[in-house]
Amino acid sequence: MHLLSASCVGALLISALLCQAAGLETVSGLYGETLVIPCNNGAIKAEDVFITKWKYDDKEGRAGDLLVRQKGQNASISATDEYKGRVSMAANASLLLSAAKLTDQRKFTCMVVAGADISEYPVNVVIYKAPAGLKISDQADELEIGKLTKLGTCIAHHANPAANITWLKNNKPLMADGEGISIHTSVFVDQDTGLSTTSSTLEYSAKKEDSDAQFTCSTQHVVGTELVSSPVSMTITYSTENIVLQVIAQEPLVEGDNVTLKCMADGNPAPTSFNFHLKGELVKVENADNYTITNVSRDTTGEYKCSLIDDPSMEASKDVTVQYLDINLNPSGNIVKRAEEALDLTLQIDSSGESKVSWTKDNVKLDKAPKFTKLVYSDSGSYECEVTMGLLSRRASFELVVEGAPVIRQLSKRLDKDGQHKVLICEAEGSPRPDVFWSINGTVLDEGHFINGKITHKISVVPSANLTVSCTVSNSFGVDTKAINVSSLIEEVRMDKQDQSDDSDQTKLVVGVVVGLLIATLVIGVAYWAYSRKSKQGSWKTGEKECGSSEEEKKLEEKVEENSQKAEV
Repeated sequence: MHLLSASCVGALLISALLCQAAGLETVSGLYGETLVIPCNNGAIKAEDVFITKWKYDDKEGRAGDLLVRQKGQNASISATDEYKGRVSMAANASLLLSAAKLTDQRKFTCMVVAGADISEYPVNVVIYKAPAGLKISDQADELEIGKLTKLGTCIAHHANPAANITWLKNNKPLMADGEGISIHTSVFVDQDTGLSTTSSTLEYSAKKEDSDAQFTCSTQHVVGTELVSSPVSMTITYSTENIVLQVIAQEPLVEGDNVTLKCMADGNPAPTSFNFHLKGELVKVENADNYTITNVSRDTTGEYKCSLIDDPSMEASKDVTVQYLDINLNPSGNIVKRAEEALDLTLQIDSSGESKVSWTKDNVKLDKAPKFTKLVYSDSGSYECEVTMGLLSRRASFELVVEGAPVIRQLSKRLDKDGQHKVLICEAEGSPRPDVFWSINGTVLDEGHFINGKITHKISVVPSANLTVSCTVSNSFGVDTKAINVSSLIEEVRMDKQDQSDDSDQTKLVVGVVVGLLIATLVIGVAYWAYSRKSKQGSWKTGEKECGSSEEEKKLEEKVEENSQKAEV
């Protein structure tokens, strides 16, 4: 094989280009296939031609005969060299050249004798061949970041003209830049076939992001489709630049749980051994990147570190916080107290963060925490507090029973809707539930539910005479009794009628008094007027009578005024 420079690869085509520039017809063919070379571009009329002859120019520029055909006869082969047995002539005078080679890239001439004219039609021949394949060889095992390293060599075998090779990373072309990318190309020519083999070597300075990169090479020949090599990937090696400590645990991390410390470094190959700094204690772990702390407690809370064994200065740290929430409710459980006593309730909280408290009574949420300065029966019930801190929660509860002697709060009566019965109502408080007794037999209408220490008891009676009825309530702590007067239904009817009669007589008396007073006032007024007139007539005669008359007149006026006031009343 001959090694040619890239500038020499195209020398084989220069003659063809010069021929084209000179106006020569050029015919191209594929290596190894039959080449058809037309005579005068196929414009020969066989009936006018007496002789058709094909010849070629050899390496020394001398003409060599191939074959000749006279009108009405078969072609006669005159070639004695490499073309013997490879040439023939078509009916249209075209030269047929089998198993085309690169040595066939020369000038062939068709000579035609037609009548007294002799014409020659030279044709230049070019042979093409696509590469037999494309492959990356001498592949590197790994690339080091920042270091220019040979990645591999891409080879395109047996082509004409020589193949041009392009390197690609993730399907994007790479261009030599003299720093991180260097590409060297060479071409080898086979002495026997004349075909060229192109080799392209890529030197590459890798980056971290090249860990998953795929490298390929490709060529687009003048004939045939584009060829692309199989992709190759490189192992990218680099020293550790960053280290991270990861805490793996349930959320929230509470006492009794386990926590795993995982040390991660970005070197490649990655470190396999680490130092773990556990609050003053150094633990060396080999062939693993994690360390587990079991059954953590609140004392586990603190700062933890990991570092490289080979380079202790490369370290990472992380805070571990163990959440805890303890509550103490005092008193708790079952609590029994007497009514009107006080109950001191305390809730102590010990937590690793801010907490919230909520209360319920008998599963109903309370607006605020319960306080018992003076217990009442309605305070009895089931109390529960829930203390939350993030996702962590604790509960405590107590059952409160307020006990005491029963007390009758109200004893009342009313007429039933049918007007034939009296309904007696006894309302009492106490705990345990008091028993209710009546001093009279009756029909029990309702014995209400015992709620919040309260009970209501109703009976229906038909009293035939006025009587006093008592209600008695009792439990293990005491007894209370109250009485109420209940009149018979017959007496109530009589009294209602009597009340109506008395009201009528009183009305008549008041009207009579008022009328009498008005009449008396009128009579006194008339008498006063007559007397005044007579007194004035007598005063004209004696001064004593005039004086006396004035005093009597005054007394009379006062009497009239008094009667007038009584009349108004």
